[in-house]
Amino acid sequence: MRILISGICGFVGSSLARFLLESEGGLKICGFDNFSRAGSHLNRDVLKSLGVDVFHADVRFASDMEQMPQVDWIIDAAANPSVLAGVDGVSSPRQVLDANLYGTINLLESARRHNSGFILLSSSRVYSINALKEVPLREENSAYVFDSSKPSPPGVSARGISESFSTQAPISLYGATKLASEVLALEYAETYKLPVFVNRAGVLAGAGQFGKPDQGIFTYWINSYLRRKPLKYIGFGGTGLQLRDAMHPKDLAILVQKQMSKSGSGQNDIINVGGGADNAMSLKQLSDWCEKRFGAHAVDSIEEDRQLDIPWVVMDSSLAKKAIGFEISVKLPEILEEITKHAQAHPDWLKVSGA
Repeated sequence: MRILISGICGFVGSSLARFLLESEGGLKICGFDNFSRAGSHLNRDVLKSLGVDVFHADVRFASDMEQMPQVDWIIDAAANPSVLAGVDGVSSPRQVLDANLYGTINLLESARRHNSGFILLSSSRVYSINALKEVPLREENSAYVFDSSKPSPPGVSARGISESFSTQAPISLYGATKLASEVLALEYAETYKLPVFVNRAGVLAGAGQFGKPDQGIFTYWINSYLRRKPLKYIGFGGTGLQLRDAMHPKDLAILVQKQMSKSGSGQNDIINVGGGADNAMSLKQLSDWCEKRFGAHAVDSIEEDRQLDIPWVVMDSSLAKKAIGFEISVKLPEILEEITKHAQAHPDWLKVSGA
């Protein structure tokens, strides 16, 4: 089987390539990257040593995508992954659209030309910010948890957010590009009879992730705490109770492998995948974990809420389990220990990864 991965030298793309090669023989993996992300160049030689054909290309340029080799599957892992993209003063709205939406269109065109299957790595941020802020929560063990005793929006439970949860705007510019990409991918599937899967992924975390405050939060927090760098709880009273679940890329790779063995373009082609309630942690709980591991370090507080911040996101992967047997095999304590060992071995990681 021949696989093309866009953004292959990013954390997710490179991890998928490595875990897919480890789990299945006979795969031929190639991929491209524009190496715009700090640290991405470090993955190039590692992938090449594993027999991966890595080349420079930019998903935003149709002319680059027209040169893509014929493959059986395309995995779209290239994106500006920050919810602050387009409003952070670093990237413009047009840059976000070019990378996240038009880049997907260029890849879909490549899939159409070569009759390739297509797997889109989408995001939990396609869900409505306003609806997420209406989810009833209570404080428990230094974290926000779902409060089942109060009325809640449709599509959410103690298991997390399901695929039926509202995607009504506002969802951020980043979320809008991913949601539009989902629609287009499914239209290409229907029109051109392509096998297509859309994976709405929650937070991914593991060793070698590029850690920044707006992406790779577990890596950023552990590296910063270990090096006694400034850290802040922002919003929600400055308490650090905001909670996210985490999933290791190995579990995403297992899912993708199962999807490529199926036909796709059916009833369950949009699925949530994430760590779930059992693999979730608040920033305050993460700080407590770090204190036990590294000793005390003060974390500052900013009470003011920001427009795009949300207090609680847990992905309900029940449909993924039913449809394709998705399970979490790498538990959160293992993920945290893996990140810690990498942080201890790479003291300059925050600088290397652009934090």
